[in-house]
Amino acid sequence: MELNLNFVRKQFPALSGEWTYFDNAGGSQTVKSVVDRISEYLTTSDVQLGASYEISETAGKRVREGYRFVADLINARDVSEVIFGSSTTMLLRQLASSFVQTLSPGDEIIVTNCDHEANVGGWFNLQKQGIVIKFWEINQASLEMDLEDLKKLLTPKTRLVSLTHASNILGTINPIKEIAKIVHQNNSYLCVDSVAYMPHRMPDVQDLDVDFYVFSFYKVYGPHYSALYGRKEILEKLPNINHFFIQEDDIPYKLQPGSANYELSYSYVGYRDYLGALVKEHFPEIKDPYSRESFKKIYALFAIHEAELTQRFLDFLNKKKNVRIIGRPDANPDKRVSTVSFVIKGVVSSTITKKVDDYKIGIRHGDFYARRLMDALDYSKTDGVIRVSMVHYNTLEEVDRLIAVLDRLF
Repeated sequence: MELNLNFVRKQFPALSGEWTYFDNAGGSQTVKSVVDRISEYLTTSDVQLGASYEISETAGKRVREGYRFVADLINARDVSEVIFGSSTTMLLRQLASSFVQTLSPGDEIIVTNCDHEANVGGWFNLQKQGIVIKFWEINQASLEMDLEDLKKLLTPKTRLVSLTHASNILGTINPIKEIAKIVHQNNSYLCVDSVAYMPHRMPDVQDLDVDFYVFSFYKVYGPHYSALYGRKEILEKLPNINHFFIQEDDIPYKLQPGSANYELSYSYVGYRDYLGALVKEHFPEIKDPYSRESFKKIYALFAIHEAELTQRFLDFLNKKKNVRIIGRPDANPDKRVSTVSFVIKGVVSSTITKKVDDYKIGIRHGDFYARRLMDALDYSKTDGVIRVSMVHYNTLEEVDRLIAVLDRLF
């Protein structure tokens, strides 16, 4: 079965315009059902939570519905394991500010040199409090994370390992389940940044056996908002970073200063609406189109379609002798997502993206906040890499249009 792209694209108002969006790893387009939920909240229940009157009770139910959906989407055990916040960067800094209070000088945290800085900087700053930061560095030949290198870095003092599920530059999917096993055998925790993975695959935090897992709604067809999963038994032990009178067992509130944004929390229920609509369109025989099992079928269609888009683009790049693909050269959906980065020998990356702008095609160049990776690969001097990031609403025709433009440029 193929993804019904006509149906898909009708759900995204921006796609009716003249631009082609291939900067989706920077932020996807927003599905209309999410916009509808924001409007519904603000026009019919825009009040403070916790009061006894009817509208306040309705507002509370709607916000809780947002939490419940995210918990179901990632297969959290309990809705209290989901924390909402303004951004992935902020949520991870909030986590770090609480987690550090459980550490002692000399304790170790392992980060990578290929992550978005969101999952590096907050931990790196703990050096000021005596925490030892170690870098798990990418293998520059294979552009993969070598598990044996991780094992060498782990010691009895290692308290946490943080890395990305999928690189926002390489597109590579890291073997999180295998890494979690290694980390837990060392009695350490694992924190995973899923921002570049969630637009393409539906994770299962229980199966992955992760301790913390974070992603951004605005890269998964929603508003500028984010969610952090934490294993309940760990969150319960973390110190409160909210008001002093918040109870230590009040999760997620004790780790969520300022509370949640109400309309954005509720709005993400609109993504559930969208997935359910896709189930009804593609699998009308399914009795419960809003179940997690039903959503898995839709994500499987996403993966197949995105792999086709990616392979079409990679085939083009692989034929160019002056191009280096920064990541896997194939579109194996088990190994990579549909984010493709490359450099052109002797060409500053920004000169290409600016020329593509003229054709109303949005691609991008830069380090994409993975500055340490760009420095390691020595691409900072050439304005970083060129990145083309595709998602399920993109079409082969759009890929071919981009290929035709790029073919004229280099």
